[in-house]
Amino acid sequence: MTVRTADRSRYDRATAHLDAPLAVVDLEAFDANAADLERRAGGKPLRVASKSVRCRALLERVLARPGFAGIMSFTLAESLWLARAGFDDVLLAYPSADRSAYAELAADPKLAAAVTVMVDDHAQLEFIDAARAGGTEEVRVCLELDTSLRMLGGRVRIGARRSPLHSPAQLAELARSVQRRPGFRLVGLMAYEGHVAGVGDAVAGRPFRSRAVRLMQAAARRELAVRRAEAVRAVRAVAPGLEFVNGGGTGSVQHTAAESAVTEIAAGSGLYVPRLFDNYTSFTGRPAALFAQPVVRRPGVGVVTVLGGGYPASGAAGADRLPVPYLPEGLRYDPQEGPGEVQTPLIGAPADDLLIGDKVWFRHAKAGELCERFDELRLIEGDRVTATVPTYRGEGRTFL
Repeated sequence: MTVRTADRSRYDRATAHLDAPLAVVDLEAFDANAADLERRAGGKPLRVASKSVRCRALLERVLARPGFAGIMSFTLAESLWLARAGFDDVLLAYPSADRSAYAELAADPKLAAAVTVMVDDHAQLEFIDAARAGGTEEVRVCLELDTSLRMLGGRVRIGARRSPLHSPAQLAELARSVQRRPGFRLVGLMAYEGHVAGVGDAVAGRPFRSRAVRLMQAAARRELAVRRAEAVRAVRAVAPGLEFVNGGGTGSVQHTAAESAVTEIAAGSGLYVPRLFDNYTSFTGRPAALFAQPVVRRPGVGVVTVLGGGYPASGAAGADRLPVPYLPEGLRYDPQEGPGEVQTPLIGAPADDLLIGDKVWFRHAKAGELCERFDELRLIEGDRVTATVPTYRGEGRTFL
């Protein structure tokens, strides 16, 4: 019996009393992935990315581990909600234009002490001041460094289009603006190298592309290590009390942790290990989050139809953004239909062994986005569901 076959037996036994669709998290795999992230971080604290988890109970679970400290959030409203729930170190990873949330932040000492907001433009400081609505609390600020690799005099750019601050001098200039402006305190610097941390370098069946990605990432790591260190020195010269320098992501933990300028690493997807994280040479995780759809039809030999399942992930549209049939092994999509809004035909020899009502287990392409489809996660230990916990959606929170 293969490991995957054994896992399917466990999940089927654990959820035999439950109707699909449903979503599960295998706690043994979740904890093993957390331990591997800690090992790769080499003693530096890991800040958990909430968008990749989207479940307060699991955020609490991972933050109870000694290697994790703090949350990286994705909207200001979410940040305030988490702070009110007792999370006392929340870094908002993206700039916000939420006026009412800024007013709440500036009016509440507890929220202002717990939440750090992201800034990469003078106009954002103006926006926050205009949104204070009389609130006088000091706003904690983090600056973001653009990590993209630029070549041929800037004519070639590799990396996400995030911050406009690419050079240490640009960061230092904005740092001075923050320091001069009443009501703000510069406490952190972030630099997320998505083209290294979020791009697989071992794509099945594409050896030449994989080799090119590895070469690009090696060059990007070298260039960024030098520029990030220079940026940190430039900002610390302006703000000696800088509390943290955040970098990295699941796919680059050990590389980013090796930089002395970085004080903490961001990671989140590596806890669930969705399908996009199968294509890395730097680490191997265990799939921990899955969802099950029920067999509702048997149209013919070698074909079954499950309910729903068309849950594409964000990003540039492509086959790699689709969930994949995972258990039983050997099922695939009908190329004429793919995963559907209401029904999904699946083809392959295992289909003939499936009965109406049986579960087919899928893996989502990305991590936390799965939780936007389900109100609850069933937590599995061994072959039992030991707890049922709400997702953000299950708590009535859909922040984006």
